[in-house]
Amino acid sequence: MSRPSRPSRFWETFAVVIVRPLSWLLVRKDWRHAERLPRSGGVIIATNHLSWTDPVLISHFLYNNGRWPIILAKAAVFRVPLLGHAVRSLLAIPVERGSTEAARSLEISERRLRDGGAIMFYPEGTCTRDPELWPMVGKTGASRLALRSGATVIPVAHWGSQELLPYGEKRPRLFPRKTFKVSVGPPVDLSKYQGLPIAGEVLRDATADIMAAITAQLAELRGEKAPETPFDPAHS
Repeated sequence: MSRPSRPSRFWETFAVVIVRPLSWLLVRKDWRHAERLPRSGGVIIATNHLSWTDPVLISHFLYNNGRWPIILAKAAVFRVPLLGHAVRSLLAIPVERGSTEAARSLEISERRLRDGGAIMFYPEGTCTRDPELWPMVGKTGASRLALRSGATVIPVAHWGSQELLPYGEKRPRLFPRKTFKVSVGPPVDLSKYQGLPIAGEVLRDATADIMAAITAQLAELRGEKAPETPFDPAHS
């Protein structure tokens, strides 16, 4: 993989020395279908969101399978002394929520994709509010990026991080040791949207396809049938 899609060797080593041992220590691994993850080229990793520990655990999975995860993070993080420098050096992309500046994150993401990067995207925008923790209705950022760039979207579902650190809690539940499950799905087929205006219904339908692909992988991990209609916090 080309170096432009990865941080400097110093910062990559720094992150790996911290994240990998921490991840191995915190959870057991049940990783499935990693062969479906492209080992090169620009790709969008679309995944569900259950816990604040997700970025660390999913990043470990991606790194162990040949991809450096490029994460979108709240812009406020970049303004924290030292931490901001670290996340910027690790190629994280700042997102200004509720601002016209949010479009800049997509422009930076497109450049990273052209450099062969793997952009990790949480289409829900936040941890799911579904009472049974199924993926919610997604926001359109990931589909917009995919249709604008032509990049492949790989759906990745995970399960177990919510047992380690439930959403809203600050203290992890370390014992008994939890199992972190990951399942990679086939690329999402967005070909029917090619040539159509990247707006409105097209974005909503493409987003629904991406979320459906993530949900299918999660249903496999959980061994349960997913709800036919995803939870929509706007109508709850």
